[in-house]
Amino acid sequence: MKLDAIDLRILDAIQRDGRITKLALAEKVGLSPTPCWMRLRKLEKAGIISGYHAHVALRRVAPVASVMVELTLANHRQADFDRFERAVRDTPEIVCCWSVGGGVDYIMKIVAADIDAYQRLIDALLDRELGIARYFTYIVTKTVKEEPVLPVSLLVADEA
Repeated sequence: MKLDAIDLRILDAIQRDGRITKLALAEKVGLSPTPCWMRLRKLEKAGIISGYHAHVALRRVAPVASVMVELTLANHRQADFDRFERAVRDTPEIVCCWSVGGGVDYIMKIVAADIDAYQRLIDALLDRELGIARYFTYIVTKTVKEEPVLPVSLLVADEA
């Protein structure tokens, strides 16, 4: 689907305020409400808008340890990747996981109550014999930037 400048403004606006009213969205992007609503629905149907979520300030809810993990599997057959990725999807504490090229196979972001809870989680993953050869743990000591708004307009600027 080819996006134009109005589509990009709609995406920017709803990323910043997922609860924006139809009327306010239309005003913000310079359309009347009905055409704006139709564009929004088209973006949803095309799968460009995949959902609406609240950004929760987790540290205000409970103490939390954020941990980044680099992980390498012992074997690199498709079945090994599939087994590991199923376990990742079934583990709620693993909030992000990327398969990467380079010196490791995966980079994960894990949130746990504390470092002990994190280590128990890793131990449980190791006990499941998922083929983990090695892992490296990086404790997040300070969040410098965690932006939920994606720079869609910048990424498609040449095409729009």
